[in-house]
Amino acid sequence: MNDPFQDSRPRALSVSELNHQARHLLESSFMQVWVEGELSGFSRPSSGHWYFSLKDRKCQIRCAMFRGMNQRIRAIPKEGDKVRVRGKVTLYEARGDFQVIAEHIEPAGLGALQQAFEELKHTLQAQGLFDEARKKPIPALPAHIGVVTSPTGAAIHDILTVLARRCPGIPVTLYPTTVQGQPATAEIVRAIELAQTHGAADVLIIGRGGGSLEDLWCFNEEAVAKAIAACSIPTVSAVGHETDVTIADFVADLRAPTPSAAAEKVSPDQREMLRQINDREFRLTNAAQKVFQQLNTKLEHLSARLRDPRRELLEKAQRLDELENRLGKVMEQRSDRAHVRNSHLTQRLAMQSPGKQLTHSREALDRWHLQLHKAMQQILAQLHDKLEHTAGTLNVVSPLATLGRGYAIARDERGNIVRNAPDVSAGEQIFAHVAKGTITAQVTSVNADNNWPKNPGN
Repeated sequence: MNDPFQDSRPRALSVSELNHQARHLLESSFMQVWVEGELSGFSRPSSGHWYFSLKDRKCQIRCAMFRGMNQRIRAIPKEGDKVRVRGKVTLYEARGDFQVIAEHIEPAGLGALQQAFEELKHTLQAQGLFDEARKKPIPALPAHIGVVTSPTGAAIHDILTVLARRCPGIPVTLYPTTVQGQPATAEIVRAIELAQTHGAADVLIIGRGGGSLEDLWCFNEEAVAKAIAACSIPTVSAVGHETDVTIADFVADLRAPTPSAAAEKVSPDQREMLRQINDREFRLTNAAQKVFQQLNTKLEHLSARLRDPRRELLEKAQRLDELENRLGKVMEQRSDRAHVRNSHLTQRLAMQSPGKQLTHSREALDRWHLQLHKAMQQILAQLHDKLEHTAGTLNVVSPLATLGRGYAIARDERGNIVRNAPDVSAGEQIFAHVAKGTITAQVTSVNADNNWPKNPGN
């Protein structure tokens, strides 16, 4: 039976319950926010946490940034700074204070880190580190994959999970390094150099999981960018989430939006490979069956044309006997013809004996010698008669014969022959050649007439 005096008022919440529900409502309604304002009331107690307020002209909000987060900030903010804060909206239940739990803080406007990012990007681009021409191709089927990342981060877990699913047979070598904070830059450079010295990997994934610009800043350092550019192994940058962009993304040979995506880009899909293998096996089997079928048809055709080898051998043996008989007859005929020819040649040789030919030749030579002797005597007699006749003719016309008949040849003092009387003058000496000797005379007178003087002495 209901108590008529029972309290019918709605149940009241306790302060703790109200604050808890308000906190839950705030955190579920504001997953993550960016808030910009002027930093005020900044304090750093011994706990290492930061406490401050953000304010504008009209309002302010309290903020807290715990030690694990603020250690990543490169520059400590100061009172009055214009800043941007990324964090979660919540309620501090103990006091019912509405506040923001900051995860990242940076200067307002472009921001120092963003400005440094743009400056380094411009510098490296001018140096040609972003040029596509210098980038190396990523192997389609790597034999070994190297990973430069933290051994405890989510990135290595995601990469190994994807590789185990897609192609578990590819070996993976982790080159461990920190991927956040001041020491990370030098460690990443050393890990890249170690991968090259090791020489096992033929593709290298360099990256980490998501985070703020501050968290990812080691991948925006010039030393890391130049180490990636100088790496002899093809590199894949896999830093942060898909929306995160770092200098390493521009320098690497390939950029992947996430570590998982990097693992997919460098590894073949074993299921796709198996499908291709099965497809090629099926096509190869069909092609082989067609070839075998064609060969079998050809073999059956040739088998039908193939004769019994024993019958072939008998026919060949019979043919051999026939050829042997023909060869015997041909040899016998040739032997008979050779015998007849030999007899004929023997008779001709006997008729043309060298002794007989020599006797005939000697007799002919004697005849030719006798004929030659007679011919020479006749020629000599003819030549002798001709010589005597010529000598007689010469003697008739010879000057000596003329001199012998009383004539003389006269020469003047200069040795010239005197042919006419005017050739000399009175008083000159002349020389008269007679048949025997020479007469020297002096010209007393010259008569140009052809008449002989009646008295040569006058």
